[in-house]
Amino acid sequence: MVPDLLLCLSFGYAAALKPTCLSAQFRRPGDYIIGGLFPFGMDTINLTARSEPTLVVCERLFVDGLIWALGMKFAIDQINNSTSLLPGVKLGYDIYDTCFEPLVALQTSLLFLTRNGTSGIGVLCNYTDYQPRVTAVIGPHKSDLCLLTAKLFSFFLIPQVSYKASSEKLSNTDLYPSFYRTVPSDKNLVEAVALLLNKFGWNWIATIASDDEYGRGAQELFLSTAGNHSICIAFEGLIPTDLTDSKAKNQLEDTIKLINKTKVNIIVLFAFSQPVQALLEHSIRMGLSKKVWIGTEAWMLSNIAASIPNIQSIGTVLGFIMKAGTVPGFQKYVADLFTSVQQDKFCQESREFHHLMNSDMLDVHCKECDHISLHNVSSTLSRSLIQPVYVAVYGVAHALHRALGCTHQACPKVSIRSWQLLHFMNTFPFKVNGQSFRFDQSHGTNTGYKLILWSWKNSTLTYLPVGDYEESLSIDKSQIQFHTADQKPTSECFRRCKPGQFRRIKGFHLCCYDCTDCPENTFWKHQWAPGRSTRCYDRSERYLFWSQPLTLALLTLMSITVSLTCLAAVLFLKNLKTPLVQASGGKLNLFALLTLTLLCLSCCLYIGKPSNDLCMIQQMVYALCLNGCFSTFLIKSLEITLVTEFPRCAPTFLRWLTQRRAWLLVALSLLTECLLCFCYLRLGPDYLVSDYKSLPTEVLLVCNTESWFAFALMHGYNGCLAFVCFLCTFMVQTSGKKYNIARGITFTILIYFIIWIFFIAIFVTLKTVLRSVTQIGTILTTCLGILGIYYIPKCYIILLKPDMNTDKSPGNG
Repeated sequence: MVPDLLLCLSFGYAAALKPTCLSAQFRRPGDYIIGGLFPFGMDTINLTARSEPTLVVCERLFVDGLIWALGMKFAIDQINNSTSLLPGVKLGYDIYDTCFEPLVALQTSLLFLTRNGTSGIGVLCNYTDYQPRVTAVIGPHKSDLCLLTAKLFSFFLIPQVSYKASSEKLSNTDLYPSFYRTVPSDKNLVEAVALLLNKFGWNWIATIASDDEYGRGAQELFLSTAGNHSICIAFEGLIPTDLTDSKAKNQLEDTIKLINKTKVNIIVLFAFSQPVQALLEHSIRMGLSKKVWIGTEAWMLSNIAASIPNIQSIGTVLGFIMKAGTVPGFQKYVADLFTSVQQDKFCQESREFHHLMNSDMLDVHCKECDHISLHNVSSTLSRSLIQPVYVAVYGVAHALHRALGCTHQACPKVSIRSWQLLHFMNTFPFKVNGQSFRFDQSHGTNTGYKLILWSWKNSTLTYLPVGDYEESLSIDKSQIQFHTADQKPTSECFRRCKPGQFRRIKGFHLCCYDCTDCPENTFWKHQWAPGRSTRCYDRSERYLFWSQPLTLALLTLMSITVSLTCLAAVLFLKNLKTPLVQASGGKLNLFALLTLTLLCLSCCLYIGKPSNDLCMIQQMVYALCLNGCFSTFLIKSLEITLVTEFPRCAPTFLRWLTQRRAWLLVALSLLTECLLCFCYLRLGPDYLVSDYKSLPTEVLLVCNTESWFAFALMHGYNGCLAFVCFLCTFMVQTSGKKYNIARGITFTILIYFIIWIFFIAIFVTLKTVLRSVTQIGTILTTCLGILGIYYIPKCYIILLKPDMNTDKSPGNG
């Protein structure tokens, strides 16, 4: 193939003295027309000065765009010559220039949307049966153009397949349901770039993007990804795409100055070839030191950037290009076409096809194509990636094959609307030259990337493959020779910290820091270390141990309290029939003293290593035991109130507060508390917490309150019982000669409230092991308060003042 191509080159170069008819090769009639949007030209003329809706034209030929368009033509000609893909069906094509301008792309897109055979777009409520001029559209190449055209084509649900647009925004299938692409999205690209930076330990970089949809979108994605890879962005900038703007030169110079100021050695560049060309030219002119430039497919293979004078002086160029196979026969096809367009007979046939396609509507605007030869495009032809265009055409053809219900022998003559192709493009894979392709959920094809290096040998540029990326990145570092001052350039904004030091962030950059000595007792959660220590020690667990002196003192106090409670119970049991015991509640006293004993013994739940179950049980046991005691006080308080304040009603209601019915009220009170305990379990019981902050070298195991509402609900009920008892007894008046049972209840409740006020204040603020001590102290103080104020005075009378324990002595007030 190479000798044939060289022969054609020499012939084409000699014969290209007269104009050719290459510009007439981009229209052909057919049963189904596929529209094409390609950048034949660039540098629009007087676009900013345009005051009338006149035609927009371009000044210079963009050779890459021409080669891509020829790739589409080659694919369709190949499909039409195939006897198996669309037998009996001819595909036509209508290819137009986008001129890199949304305005131009929009004009052509409107032409594609016109009703087939007319120049008008129907304004309808329902476009199901609407047949536009084209069945599908290939292109355009830029993301900002696709974001504009994709909304138009998605309204009509016309399949649009781009061969270059990589913006992540286009992955939104809700906004762009009929948009597809045969390249990966920028999301995959920026992940590959981040992995490349990590491979070489480069974390202090600059990122520059062209001020367009592709550049801004890719840079935004990269900035969000860089933080996850511990990459610090020293400088982020935008370079103008309109290089004719008077401010463009100053903007480029300011960008170079900022790169110098930040002293970065690595620059990630997301831009198309023309802005890159301008930036690199300014870098060379302003004497920017050699850097590592990380590029993307948008400019890595562009002859525009590679042909800049003295381009070798910029340093090392590494970058990613999409993995794409070769298209067999394409170079020979182009060589043959350049030979054919110089022949009068071939050109006459081409112009007749033009006439059949209503060429008077809109010209293709590629007049420059008629004045170039194969020699002018040879370098671009040898390196240009045609496969994405080729696959895009075949993707549409395979969808049409399935929509028509074709066999390998023939296709039925049925009417197919553009929107009917979408189902087959979404669901079915297709093969191109033996390679399988499929549009994923975001309507893209992720074929992966190759990492290439600009390698200079004798002033000749070669694109050297040095790595590969699909889901992971592999690099052959031995192949990479850096064209910088250091053979292995570094780019870090910090020094390595010594053992026993940590990084203290400085400035606005997360990876810029000073090295500071680790202070004493800085640690990982499960370990601790002294100041500037290089060794960590495991933390020991801290809780209220059984063997601690404080614990032994509390256990001794608990034993005394339990003994006093039991002695009081025995004394009351022996004197159960005496007037004083009967007036105090009779057998209810024994039940109350039993619950007080259990309450004292519950102190053991707070000693030893806690667990989630123990934390949950502690509060419930306390609430239930205290409720059993207070329910007996409630019955006695209500009885005193009826006798002293409502004597007329007393005979009727007293029977509910005495004898066996009193036990029903006790049971009802306990049942209510049980229900509240159930709510506590559902809303959020206490749970075990490992506290690493309170103690320097130990981990403190404490019970933490999850729901203060549930806590208040459970203990608040006992508070309400106590408050009712207080209201019923504090105003009762009795003779001074009688022992005042009401006063005993009143002062008992007062002590309870005072203890709880102190308990809550201390419990909320304490986070150490003293929290358990506080809870035990509260329990024992409460028990001793009830014993000392209510029961021990009665024991004193029973033992030492028997004359007061008569029917005439005790009072109920």
